[in-house]
Amino acid sequence: MTGSRESPPSPAPVLPDAGTQKLVRVLVVDNDIVHARTMGEGLSRLGYQCSIVGSGTEGARKIEQESFDVVVTDLMMNDIGGLEILSRAKAASPETEVIVVTGHGTVPSAVAAMQQGAFTYLQKPLDLSHLRTAVDRASEGVRLKRQNLELHQRLDEKFGFEGVVGSSPQMLALIERLKRIAPTDATLLIQGETGTGKELVAQAVHQNSPRKNKTFVALNCAALSENILESELFGHVRGAFTDASSDRVGKFEYANGGTLFLDEVGDMPMATQIKLLRVLESGEITRVGSNTPVRVNVRILSATNRNLEDAIAAGAFRSDLYHRLKVVTIAIPALRERSADLPLLIEHFIRLFSKRHGKSIKGMSLPARMKLAAYAWPGNVRQLRNVIESMVVVDCDETLDVDDLPVELDPAGAPTAGPVDAAGTPGLPGLAGLVGRPLEEIERLFIAETLKMTGGNREQAAEMLGIGERTLYRKIKEFQLS
Repeated sequence: MTGSRESPPSPAPVLPDAGTQKLVRVLVVDNDIVHARTMGEGLSRLGYQCSIVGSGTEGARKIEQESFDVVVTDLMMNDIGGLEILSRAKAASPETEVIVVTGHGTVPSAVAAMQQGAFTYLQKPLDLSHLRTAVDRASEGVRLKRQNLELHQRLDEKFGFEGVVGSSPQMLALIERLKRIAPTDATLLIQGETGTGKELVAQAVHQNSPRKNKTFVALNCAALSENILESELFGHVRGAFTDASSDRVGKFEYANGGTLFLDEVGDMPMATQIKLLRVLESGEITRVGSNTPVRVNVRILSATNRNLEDAIAAGAFRSDLYHRLKVVTIAIPALRERSADLPLLIEHFIRLFSKRHGKSIKGMSLPARMKLAAYAWPGNVRQLRNVIESMVVVDCDETLDVDDLPVELDPAGAPTAGPVDAAGTPGLPGLAGLVGRPLEEIERLFIAETLKMTGGNREQAAEMLGIGERTLYRKIKEFQLS
């Protein structure tokens, strides 16, 4: 390694770590132990926390036992070479950056290392300043990767639970409850109107459970007749009925070890309810046409848009099955009950369908947003999803506007009716309802609804209204808006 004039040591390089600071950890691997120590000591004087080993075998063992932010490895060693060290370091921690040190004659191999994920390569004889610069840049890359990972984790915490999108108080409470439920093996009953995302919630619970690496199987109980539903659930043997030409595994066996989601369980025929209850009590299924029980280990998640207590009173659902299915119950709010989530859902679906259909969409106009905010959404999030996809598909100017709305939201360009809450109370009126009212009252209504649309985000509301933030603050105070 050639000498160089060293500047005074800079502050020790650090990486963020769960709210604290930790020194950047560097592993130096070189079977020329003198050269390895020279590199390590030079980096240590600059504030790096260095581990030094004199062979590829020792380097591989260190990687297995400890975590490192940066690995500096010689390419050509007597036992395990630099490419293997690179491979093992990336397998142990994809965020780790690897710097390969090579002699002049092995530059093509160093290029190959770059193609396999090395951060950079340095040629011998090394200059300490070049090594320091490379490690500085590599550690900065690690820092940015970790910050990006932490940002995604914070966004997941705030806006969703593995795809359950929402930042309203109702959805944050739901997500928090799901986080407590998911790691358990309890049966879960999901209640909510059609289109609220009951299957998405079931998938989120599965993906955040110990069963996430096993199968998730969904079955709509309302879509099948009694005989077909039993065959789908429990399977059948050859000759059990007409057209049963071979044995067939049912959903319970197929989902063994995983999760079975029974959608619209409230529509399950009474005879099938009895058999399902027996499975829940015994942990065994019997294929249609067979007398041999089969043990299964399946977590049951079920969903319904019906009031099962009313169905029990009407004799359409078994009380004992109801109590087995509802060990834990969650209720997904209707979209009209969580209007603060509308902007987030709109942006989520615009990104999703822009990518899916290869369209470049810059955003959505304020008039179109107001149309969406003034709609009652009887089909809930599923309907919103379909509307946004339709708008993305038909758009031709990269901005989703009123002219892209489907007819049910903008029939012949007429204003839509105002939204209603859970009690049926109307919100912002249509254009006809605003005519003749004082401008001050109209201004107050629009500011209030825009704040509601943005979930209370004043910066975004001011931008949508075309006014400055200070003006918006003054109006909020003037109109006594919370």
